[in-house]
Amino acid sequence: MKYLIALLIRFVPRKYLQLFSGIGLKTVGIFYRGNKVECPICKSHYRKFLPYGRINPRPNALCPNCLSLERHRLIWLYLTEKTNFFSTQLDVLHIAPEPCFMKRFEKRHGDKYITADIESPLAKVKMDIHQIPFGENHFDVVLCNHVLEHVQDDIKAMSEIYRVLKPGGWAIMQVPFFSPIPEVTFEDSSITHPREREKIFGQDDHVRKFGFDYPARIERAGLKAEASSFASMLPDSTSQHFGLQKGEVLYVGHK
Repeated sequence: MKYLIALLIRFVPRKYLQLFSGIGLKTVGIFYRGNKVECPICKSHYRKFLPYGRINPRPNALCPNCLSLERHRLIWLYLTEKTNFFSTQLDVLHIAPEPCFMKRFEKRHGDKYITADIESPLAKVKMDIHQIPFGENHFDVVLCNHVLEHVQDDIKAMSEIYRVLKPGGWAIMQVPFFSPIPEVTFEDSSITHPREREKIFGQDDHVRKFGFDYPARIERAGLKAEASSFASMLPDSTSQHFGLQKGEVLYVGHK
């Protein structure tokens, strides 16, 4: 199973995976039913989650029902326990929206919840993150999860997020980190061959390898960076039950 999933996510475009993978994985999930792990987003229970990853698939990662990964489940718990996201109707911009979140966030925030992407067939607005088509001080929250490693200019993209956030607004801006993590984010636009980019940046559609300077890059865009250790503060039993990566840091930008 892990090799099949690895092949699919390496060679099938994301927009097609989003449209068609759910039905097949829900069928596979029947054989994983149990009570050892729970997805906090869709409330499904399994003996373990599916493996996920392009080269070395991570065990216990993918929820067969809603397609959440460890990072999505962590964000859900953070939004629930540390913010007013589920208690107040907010103006929300969700960039490159993940299917596990969309219907649930829309139910909470209604027409104030806007999904946007440059190519996803699931998003309401077709948008280039370098030129967000909304005015200044428009959104209370921006969600931008595993996007900035793909874009031409991450500082410009984060500056746009800063511009459209209301004063006091905040953005969750997760990016992947590949070992060994460099001190300074590495970029080289001359690296164009897919296999070489995969080797250097972690995936063939990535254009940079983020380093320990990521919070400083957030602040270059005008936001105040917060590296939240929320995941590390959760009990081990909670991390295991929800299938989280214990050491993951949540990066939040505040305006």
